[in-house]
Amino acid sequence: MIFTFHPEARNELNQAVDYYENQQQKLGLEFLKETYYTIQRIIEFPEAFSKQSENTRKCITNRFPFVVIYQIKKGEIFIAAIAHLSRKPGYWKERLSQ
Repeated sequence: MIFTFHPEARNELNQAVDYYENQQQKLGLEFLKETYYTIQRIIEFPEAFSKQSENTRKCITNRFPFVVIYQIKKGEIFIAAIAHLSRKPGYWKERLSQ
């Protein structure tokens, strides 16, 4: 199964990588690896994670306070957001097609 990012989700990922890298050398890379590990878990078990709505699910990263918000669409995973857990809930909903 393949995955794609909403452009804003890609930006969120890049911004978080930059933030963590500025905090500590190689921490940005560790965040990136953890995020892709989370996406791999989603690909392997797409229906296993908590529902946010009828068509939307979330998977929390193990080490960092982030969640991957996604939908399963025609054999592909659409990543709508890479959201910090303290960010305003549901800000990403406008990115979804119902």
